[in-house]
Amino acid sequence: MRGFWPIFKRELFALFVTPLAWVVITSFLLLQGLHFFLIVVNFAAAPAESLGDSGPVQAFFGQTMLLYVPLLLVCPLLTMRLFAEERRSGTIETLLTAPVGTVGVVLAKYAAAVATYVVMWAPTVLYIVILARTGDVDWRVVGTSYLSVFAIGAGYLALGVMTSALTQSQLTAAVLSALAISGLFFFGFAEFIVPDGPAHDLATHVSVWTQMNDASRGLLDSRRLLFDATVVLLPLFVTVRAVEAWRWG
Repeated sequence: MRGFWPIFKRELFALFVTPLAWVVITSFLLLQGLHFFLIVVNFAAAPAESLGDSGPVQAFFGQTMLLYVPLLLVCPLLTMRLFAEERRSGTIETLLTAPVGTVGVVLAKYAAAVATYVVMWAPTVLYIVILARTGDVDWRVVGTSYLSVFAIGAGYLALGVMTSALTQSQLTAAVLSALAISGLFFFGFAEFIVPDGPAHDLATHVSVWTQMNDASRGLLDSRRLLFDATVVLLPLFVTVRAVEAWRWG
């Protein structure tokens, strides 16, 4: 873990000193703000007897595609430059010859992307605060939903870090990351297509849609959290091996 904090601060500064992070965060918040507004307007206009146990929080986190689509684009954009730009510009050699550990380098860059992701989501808590001031909010649902959003995003960011480490082009890294994330995301939708059996069970297990629907009802499945942890750890392991290959190759 040598060199973790200096590199973490350097990467975080590099993300926010350029327009990229600000453009991504602003676009994300505008889209999610519109998403939340439309949900609230829809619930305000709907007859009370038609709503059942559902509410705006449940709808925001678990019942519309607008929550997931930005993640397919945001995570690749946040991670595409982490290693690819260093390799393209030649600064990776300077970094790897410094007294820093490979694991520290990888985790610092990954942590900077995760911190940016958390900052991106943080203002959406205001949506819940607004709802809490006008009605009842199930804080257990809020907690499980944000935990699931974090777990899913952490996995997507790990995939982005890995693809950035495997190429020298930011664009290629972003495209590869988006393809990997989209493939994993849409594989989960096979649960609605494939008949009952092992393939259906596997698709259900990795389905982001099912995970967020459960979370929006206050339910957490430890098996899905274990899968999310695997999606984080496996790409980071591959990234560490790739960086070590540059160092000693």
